[in-house]
Amino acid sequence: MNQQTDPRESLVLSYLSLRKAVGIIGVALPFVLALGNMSLHGHGIKCSISNYYYTDMGNVFVGSMCAIGVFLLSTRGYDRRDRIAGYLACIFALGVALFPTTPECNPTGEHKITSTLHSTSAFLLFLTFAFFCLVLFTQTDKKIPTRRKVQRNRVYRISGFIILACIVLIVVVKLLVVKLPAVETAVERVKPIFWLESLAVFTFGVAWLTKGEMILKDEESAKPAEAAIAGYGQC
Repeated sequence: MNQQTDPRESLVLSYLSLRKAVGIIGVALPFVLALGNMSLHGHGIKCSISNYYYTDMGNVFVGSMCAIGVFLLSTRGYDRRDRIAGYLACIFALGVALFPTTPECNPTGEHKITSTLHSTSAFLLFLTFAFFCLVLFTQTDKKIPTRRKVQRNRVYRISGFIILACIVLIVVVKLLVVKLPAVETAVERVKPIFWLESLAVFTFGVAWLTKGEMILKDEESAKPAEAAIAGYGQC
């Protein structure tokens, strides 16, 4: 006789796969954009991740941001905060994808409005990423969290603080370029914004891979389906 599959188990697998998908996109995106563009044209690193919009990797950038937005919209958590965070993250990710930044980080009047919308969306998206890591992911419904849950929370908090540090440093770099034009040449050569954005996106990807149990999976042989399906803090 064929054993019937518990529909809750399929739902658990769907949620875990969704989390892993977000993590894989986040971890892979900076490498795919940079290496893809260099392999096609041999050009160096762009000044920011967003500037790959103007290369042959533009569709990859836009598609990845839209996918992240849809995935985050589809997630569910404990309460209204989780839902609102998912909705906002989706809006901000779509804003990053649909409102291009200025070419080669060189503002002009022609692109000023879309560039402002893009920068605002990116800033708020990174803040939302940090909120996911520091607040939502660390929740739990257990009075005594498991050893692996404690380890995962450590990953989430480190990831959240790294993202916040990247946000602050990106703002500092942009202010330095505005206030000290002499710094612009050094900034163009080192590409700090690209590396900081890449670190933030990569770190958030690691946090989502941890949520998807690809990293630091619970040692228990089985978990109740309800626990895996319920809010962000369960994993």
